[in-house]
Amino acid sequence: MSAENHPPEAASPSAVTVGWTKTRLWGMTSAERLSRIYRRLGLVEATPETVFLHGDVVVVDAGWVFDESLIKALAARPGVALVDEAGRVVALNVAAAQARAAIVRLDTGEDVTALAFTRLTALELGSAYNSALRKREPPVLERLTPETVDAVEKRLFQGSYKGVTDLVTKYVWPAPARVVTRWCALAKMTPNQVTLIGFLLVLAAFGLFWTGHYGWGLVCAWIMTFLDTVDGKLARVTLTSSKWGNVFDHGIDLVHPPFWWWAWFVGLGGLGLTLPHPLLLLAIVVGGYVLQRVEEGIFLALFKVEVHAWRPFDSVFRLITARRNPNLILLTLAVLAGRPDVGFTAMAVWTAACLVVHALQILQALAAPKGAVVSWLSR
Repeated sequence: MSAENHPPEAASPSAVTVGWTKTRLWGMTSAERLSRIYRRLGLVEATPETVFLHGDVVVVDAGWVFDESLIKALAARPGVALVDEAGRVVALNVAAAQARAAIVRLDTGEDVTALAFTRLTALELGSAYNSALRKREPPVLERLTPETVDAVEKRLFQGSYKGVTDLVTKYVWPAPARVVTRWCALAKMTPNQVTLIGFLLVLAAFGLFWTGHYGWGLVCAWIMTFLDTVDGKLARVTLTSSKWGNVFDHGIDLVHPPFWWWAWFVGLGGLGLTLPHPLLLLAIVVGGYVLQRVEEGIFLALFKVEVHAWRPFDSVFRLITARRNPNLILLTLAVLAGRPDVGFTAMAVWTAACLVVHALQILQALAAPKGAVVSWLSR
């Protein structure tokens, strides 16, 4: 068979943005935000004049703000139109042969039902459960106007937050983090730049703890934990997350806490403060941190769900389990009371207790009926 007789290969999905609004969201126009979504999803961005002759075309109205998951789901559903709560079509997936007609109709506000689309709402097309962020929340689909921009930014920021996390991240940081995240977005700071500042603060806190300067060390540590919230939210709301950034951020998060606790222990000796059974307490704090992460990994490997997302109790316990921020609360209270040594002892006792709780969680899951260990948030 000659090359001329071969059927054309299916083209990669393409995407076309119609409409325009000058309103900016996290420093971006809606069209710029959509372009970032297309690149992240591997969609080839086209214009109404350069739509491909073959393959599917995702046509999107720039007057709306879309959750990335909706565009991803729509790209996999040929013949589907996404509608708002009033039933108006705001995006659709159409064959290339119908693309120009669909583009004109969507751009001018004409009815596209004549093109025989299956109409789905955001919740029908997407999912309310986000396993990566361990939360239930409807995907974002909001009209973008100067009057709605603040509410939409707030919604996107809330959507970028993990549903299951520690009490400081969940209840204390959101309001100030939203303000700082917006400043960073408008200043064109990248998430990796924020993470780098956080890393320098990790080193500063380590040095200050090591030399017994606990007050200033805690200031650096708390600012670092705040920036640890900001960098992730900045990456999500501006759609600028990357594999390297993810490794950089999570690598720092995973490694630094036991070094802080070790430095705290050394600092106590420099101040002439003694601990009962010091090496045992140090082993519990540092080794307990490692073992707790191992327990979480075992649970995930066995049941394909994170231990903190299994049952409501597990999610509540994540608020206070012996991770970095809850431990910093214990240490901060101890320093305010003038007893950093008591803070270290309290952290060791709490770490040991949490190790037992997580071990019991694994045993309970092993005893549960097959298939029963699923996230309560996905039900």
